Amino acid sequence: MQISDLPYPDPGVPDARSGPRFLVWLGRGQLGGQAKSLCWGMLHFSGIAGLPYAVGTGIDAAVDRDAARLLLVGGLVVLLGAAISLGDAMLHRTAVTNWITAAARVQQLLARKTAELGSALTRRVAAGEVVAVSTGDVEKIGWFVEAVSRFLAAAVTVVLVCVGMLFYAPELGVVVAIGVPLVALAALPLLPRATRRADFQREKAGKATELASDTVAGLRVLRGIGGEELFLGRYREASQEVREAAVRSARMWALISAIQVLLPGALLITVVWYGAALVLDGRIALGQLVAVFSAVATLLYPLRHFEEIAMAYSFSRPSAQRAARVLSLTRTDAAAERPAAAGVPVPAPAPGGDLYDPATGLLVPAGRFTAVVCGDPDLAGRLAERLGGHPMDAEAGGPAEPSVLLGGVALDELALDTARTLVLVQDKEPVLLSGSLRDLFDVPASGAVEPDAALGAAQCGDVLDALLQAAPDGVDDPMDARITERGRSLSGGQRQRLALARSLVTDPEVLVLDEPTSAVDSHTEARIADGVAALRAGRTTVVLASSPLLLDRADRVVLIHEGAVAAIGTHRELLHGEPLYRAVVTRETEEEQRAARPEPAELDEVLTEIEESA
Repeated sequence: MQISDLPYPDPGVPDARSGPRFLVWLGRGQLGGQAKSLCWGMLHFSGIAGLPYAVGTGIDAAVDRDAARLLLVGGLVVLLGAAISLGDAMLHRTAVTNWITAAARVQQLLARKTAELGSALTRRVAAGEVVAVSTGDVEKIGWFVEAVSRFLAAAVTVVLVCVGMLFYAPELGVVVAIGVPLVALAALPLLPRATRRADFQREKAGKATELASDTVAGLRVLRGIGGEELFLGRYREASQEVREAAVRSARMWALISAIQVLLPGALLITVVWYGAALVLDGRIALGQLVAVFSAVATLLYPLRHFEEIAMAYSFSRPSAQRAARVLSLTRTDAAAERPAAAGVPVPAPAPGGDLYDPATGLLVPAGRFTAVVCGDPDLAGRLAERLGGHPMDAEAGGPAEPSVLLGGVALDELALDTARTLVLVQDKEPVLLSGSLRDLFDVPASGAVEPDAALGAAQCGDVLDALLQAAPDGVDDPMDARITERGRSLSGGQRQRLALARSLVTDPEVLVLDEPTSAVDSHTEARIADGVAALRAGRTTVVLASSPLLLDRADRVVLIHEGAVAAIGTHRELLHGEPLYRAVVTRETEEEQRAARPEPAELDEVLTEIEESA
C-alpha cells in the first residue's frame, strides 16, 4: 500500500476485542509494507554491522603491507556506505508510509463508527475521549506500527553480529554474545512500571482533554453565569496533574535510557580490557580487536530500537485500547446478534407503515402530523433517539430498550443507510458545519423538496439577509454565502431554522423533530408550524415539543407520562379534558391546578341548582 492509494476503499472490520488484538490486526493488514521496511532495514543495519569487519580487515592489510587487500577493503567500504545510505533513505520512506497508512486506517474506522452511531456515540463515550482517540491516540498507534519493522531489522542484525563474532574472534565473541543480550534486555524489568506510569499519564491527559472540550462547548453559558474562573481553576488543577504524571513517567524512561547508555559503555570497557590482554598474548590480531570493538560500538545504534519499541508499545497500548473500545460499539447490543449484523440484509418495510415504539406504546400513524408531549426533557431525548433506531442498551446504563418498529420491521435490524433514509431525527442542538449555504443543503435527499421551499417553510428570510450582509463583495446569491464554524455568527434561532430547513430538504418518510422552535419567538414559531405542516402534508412527521403553537397545528397529540402513553387527542381536547396535559403545556403549578378545580361543596351546590332549574 502506497500513500497515494489512501484512503482505503474499505478499511476492513477491526478486531476490537482488546488493544493488543487491535494492534495485531493493524500490523497484519500491512504485511506488505512491513516486509518492505524490514528488507530495507536489514540492508541499512547490515551495512552498519559490516563496517567494523571492513575496518579490522583494513588494519590487518595495512600491518601486513598488502596493497591489493587494502584496495579491496576500500571498495568494500564504498559498497557498505552505499548500502547504508540507500537503506536508510528507503527505510525512512517505508516506515513513514506504514505510520501514515496505519493512522489513516484508524481514522477511517473511527469516522465510519462515528457516522454509524451518530449522536449515540457521545451518549456512550465522552466527547473529550473521542477527540483524544481521533488525534493523539492515532499518532501513537501509527508510531508502534511503523516501529515494528525497524525493531525486527535491528534485532536480526544484532543476532547476526553476535553469531558472526563467535566465528570471527571466538575469544572475544563469547563476551559479545553474552553481553549484548544482557544490554538489550536489562531494561525489561522496568517496563511494567514505566507502562503503568504511562497509562496513568494518558488517563490524566484524557480527563484534561475532556474537561477542556466541555468547557469550550459551554463557554457561552459559562460567560453568562460568570463561571469562567471556576472552570479555569478546574482545568488548571487537571493540567497540573497531567504535568506531574508526565514528570513521573519521564523519570522512569530517563532511568531506562541511562541503563541503555551505562551498560553498553561497561561492555565496551570489558571488550577493550579483555581484548588488549588477548592481543598481548598473541591470541588475536590487532585488527580483530578493532573489529570487535567497532562492532560493539556500532551495535549501540540498533540497540536503541529495543528501547524505542518498548516505549512505542507502552504508549500505544492504552491508545489502542481506547480506540478498540470506541470501535467495538454497535448501534445496540441486540443489533450485533441479529441477521443484519451478520451480513444478511433485512428488506425495508413497505412505504406507508406506522411508526410504533413498544417502550412507551407510542403509535405514529403514517402520513399524519403527530406531536408528542413529555414532561421530562430527558425522556423526550431518549424517545427521539429510539425513534431514530438507536434504543438504549444495557451498557449505557440499565436494561436494554425494545426496538422501534416501522411498518412492523425493527429499525435497528435495517442497514444503517436504509434506516436513515426512512427516518431522520433532528436533535435539540443540531450542528451546522462551516461552508457555504449550498454546501449545507448538499445532503442525501429525495429531491422532492427544493431548498427554497424548505427555507420558506422554516422562515429563514432574515437568515438569508444576514448571511448576505456578512458576505464579501461580489456574492449576490445567499446560497453562496459562508457559514462560520457551527454557525457561531448566527443567533440560536437562526441556526435552529437553518437546521430545520436542512431536515426538510432531505424529505424522509418519517421526520422526527426534537424541540425545533425552542429558540424562536412566538410569531415566527406560528408561521414555522404552518409551513412545516403544509410542506410535510401526507408525510409522517413527529414533533417532540410543548409549545401550544406547534401542538395546535398537529393532527393528533400524544401525552407521555412516566414513560408510557397517558392520553391521545387534539391539542384543544387534551387542554380542556386532561389536567396533566394542561399542567405540562401551560406550566401550571399544583396550587394553580387546585385553585382552578372546584371544591366538592361548590360542586354540590352547582348540581342542586341545575336540578331545581330542571
